[in-house]
Amino acid sequence: MKTYIPRISDAILSEELSGMGAVLVQGAKWCGKTTTCEQLAKSVLYMADPKKRETYLRMAENDVTELLKGDKPRLIDEWQDAPQFWDAVRFHVDHEDDCGQFILTGSAVPPDEDKISHSGTGRIARLTMRPMSLWESGESSGSVSLSALFAGKPFSSGAAPDRSLRETAWLVCRGGWPRAVLQKGTRALRRAFDYYDSVVNVDIRRADGTIRDPERVKRLMRSYARLQGTQSGLKAIKTDMSSNDVASLDEDTVASYVKALKKIFVVEDMPAWCPNLRNKSVVRTSDTRYFTDPSIAVAALGAGPDDLMNDLATFGYVFETTAARDLRCYAEALDGTVYHYHDGSGLECDAVIHLRNGSYGLVEVKLGGRTLVEAGAETLKDLADKIDTTRMKKPAFRIIVVATGEYAYRRKDGIIVAPLSSLKP
Repeated sequence: MKTYIPRISDAILSEELSGMGAVLVQGAKWCGKTTTCEQLAKSVLYMADPKKRETYLRMAENDVTELLKGDKPRLIDEWQDAPQFWDAVRFHVDHEDDCGQFILTGSAVPPDEDKISHSGTGRIARLTMRPMSLWESGESSGSVSLSALFAGKPFSSGAAPDRSLRETAWLVCRGGWPRAVLQKGTRALRRAFDYYDSVVNVDIRRADGTIRDPERVKRLMRSYARLQGTQSGLKAIKTDMSSNDVASLDEDTVASYVKALKKIFVVEDMPAWCPNLRNKSVVRTSDTRYFTDPSIAVAALGAGPDDLMNDLATFGYVFETTAARDLRCYAEALDGTVYHYHDGSGLECDAVIHLRNGSYGLVEVKLGGRTLVEAGAETLKDLADKIDTTRMKKPAFRIIVVATGEYAYRRKDGIIVAPLSSLKP
C-alpha cells in the first residue's frame, strides 16, 4: 500500500470539487497528482494501464462516454492520452448540473489540442501541482505563516531546523519528488537523474509527438540550468547551446524545445510583476527562467551536493529555484500568484507574492551571510519606496528568505529574515 503524505493541494482540490463539475489537476510527472486525487476519487480509470490502454484508446475514439461511467467523483488519470475526454466531460457536466463529478490528471498538455472544441471555462477548474515544498515533506518547521503575515498578525520569532548549508544542498539536489522524500542516501538523489533521463529520452516526445535529438535536449536543459533565475531570451539560450552544438541552430528551434518542456511541466517560468510606481521607471516584462523543481537543474548540470558546495554562485541560483517552487506551492493555497520584478534602472526583486484581493508581499532570496542579507534588505526598501501606495496597497510584508538559520526574526527596519525551512502557507 502506498504511503500517502498530505499535500497542500488536498484542501484546494476538495474545495474546487465542491463548487465545480470537474477539476483538472496538472503538473510534472512523478509530483504526486494521481496519489493525491485517489484520496477523493470514488472510481478511477488509469489510461496508462498497459493491459487496458489500447482498449481505452479505441473506446475513446468510438464512444468516450462509456469511459465516463463510474462512481463520482471519477478520476481519469492521464486524460490527455485521449483528448476526447475533455469535451465529453465538459458536456456531461453541463447536462448533469452537479458538482464534483470528475477529476482529470495530466502530466502533459495534449498534443492534439485541435480535438478540443471548448475551453471548459465555468465547468472545469484547473489546479497545478508541483513537487513537494519543504513544508509538505516535513522539512520546514512552519513557524512563519505567510497567511498570518498577509492577515497583518503580529510577527514573533520562530525556530527553524538547525540545518547546515551542506544539508540544504542535499535537499536541493534531492528535490521534492514524493518517492524521493521517502528514500534516503544516494537512492533519494538518484530519482532526479531518473526523471531527467526520462524527459530527455521519452517524455519530451509526448508534448507534440515530435522526435527530438536527446543530446540537443540535454544541451538545452543544461543551458536553462545555467541561465535559471535570469530573464535570458531565446538568443542567449541559443548562444549558450551553440557552443556545444555542431549543427546549425536557430531561435525557432530553441523556442520549440522550450515550448515542449513547458507542455510537460519541466520548466515553469515566472511572469513579471508590473505595479503602479511613483516614477516613470520602465518595468521589464520578460519572464524569469525556472525549472519546476531545483533537482532537475542539478541533474541537467550533472551535479550533486559537493558540486554546489564548491560553487556557491550556482548554489545560489539553484536555491532561488527551490524558493520559487515552495513559494508557488504556498501561494496556490492562498489564492495567489508569484511574480518577479525587474525595472530599467536595474532594480530587481526575486519574488512578489500577489493575492487576488490586491495584497502582496515582497521577497528576496539569498543563501545567507550578512553581506547578502543587507543587499536583499536594500532591494526591498528601494522597491517599496518606488511603489505608489496612493494607487495600490502597501506591501503586507517584506521578507528575506535564506538557506540556513536557527530562527526567523524581524529586523529594526521591519524586514523579516527567515530560513526557507521556517515557512508555510
